[in-house]
Amino acid sequence: MPLLDTDRELTRHSYYAATAARTEGCPALEEDIDCDVAVVGGGLAGLAAAVDLKQRGFDVVLLEAHEVGFGASGRNGGQAIHGLACEIETIEAQLGRDNARRVFAMTIEALDLLRARNAEHRIDCDWRDGWLGLATSPGKARALAVSADRLEAVYGYPLERIAKPDLPRWIASPRYHGGVHDARSGHLHPLKFTLGLARAAVAAGVRLHEHTPVTALEPGEQPLLRCPRGSVRARQVLLAGNVYLHAGGSAGKTPLVPALAARVMPVGTYIACSEALDPAFAASLVPSGAAVCDTNFVLDYFRPTVDHRLLYGGRVSYSTVTPADLAESMRRRMVATFPQLANAKVECVWGGFVDITMNRAPDFGRLPAAAAGGPQNIYYLQGFSGHGLALTGLAGRLVAEAMAGDASRFDLFARLKHRPFPGGERLRTPALVLGMAWYRLRDMLA
Repeated sequence: MPLLDTDRELTRHSYYAATAARTEGCPALEEDIDCDVAVVGGGLAGLAAAVDLKQRGFDVVLLEAHEVGFGASGRNGGQAIHGLACEIETIEAQLGRDNARRVFAMTIEALDLLRARNAEHRIDCDWRDGWLGLATSPGKARALAVSADRLEAVYGYPLERIAKPDLPRWIASPRYHGGVHDARSGHLHPLKFTLGLARAAVAAGVRLHEHTPVTALEPGEQPLLRCPRGSVRARQVLLAGNVYLHAGGSAGKTPLVPALAARVMPVGTYIACSEALDPAFAASLVPSGAAVCDTNFVLDYFRPTVDHRLLYGGRVSYSTVTPADLAESMRRRMVATFPQLANAKVECVWGGFVDITMNRAPDFGRLPAAAAGGPQNIYYLQGFSGHGLALTGLAGRLVAEAMAGDASRFDLFARLKHRPFPGGERLRTPALVLGMAWYRLRDMLA
């Protein structure tokens, strides 16, 4: 089944969609218009950039092929965490330690920016402070402690260490052997946050058009974006559609920018949500109320909700095929972590696709002048690799800075080199599935 068809099916039973009220949508584009900046993609990165660009005085048009928050922005695990999806050593190896410190500091700025936007735009998105990283074996607990020590010594970012005897104060599960706590990270309802940011964009004067796929991009001094019933001529363009730019394009046909497609892969990730639990019992599962991730390469993640449910994610699928018997398999994963939930019902199961890079580092840049047919006025943001809830907001700000004339921070990320996935269009997914099978086995044997 094509990715977009699979994706539409995965949206049907989302807890987020059931608990976030959508106000009246924005109309599709039905005319030919001009603007300073055209943004493709109504997720968090595109919306953040649009808000910042408008505040800087740009005339902004945002085009969304489906509806705001349709993709990962409205369906993810809701965890906003320091750092990147890759290890910070990956950044050090390419950019050096001083620049790696700058990059890491920007990931902390991203957390502060998320809180600031919530306050500025009065977005009620169920934010809660706190994140736990937990190790599933004694060896991984030792490695986690070493990593935390280095993060504090080299990057000046302290995490609270949690020894195994202290874990019952933090989590009611026998599965873990040690952990760390970060009070600055946290979690929220991602669709409420995305819709709130969209309302802020429209209120600021961004011209937002939903159900407006981009069928063609014609580069040049003033790039032209063609849509089914209109077009947009812009001085600068931001491509922020992630996997949807490549998996059949935003129009569901051909990729808008084939040159970027090989640098990311769509990866399925799935989430289950329990029925509403007794409030005291729900609070006992994670007493601090923090979001939780384990430290496996193929990880599980979970968090409590404001209405006393447990939201549990995992079952990552490195292909576009939805796992069989998804609801029951997700329930078993939840019960393996919390045996006391054996009789709890799973009410919602959904999923979606994130765009990962080979090294899990984000892929920001501009289309080369040769490929763009002129100036480097077409920017792109992709490859958040499942760690984008906070970073997308910072990425949008970096693009706005660059388009306004200060590209120093954007270009730091743009210096990161990315290799295409091996195997070409036909074999790269099977190759990745085999590679991930090895990592799953390594996690099990650790």
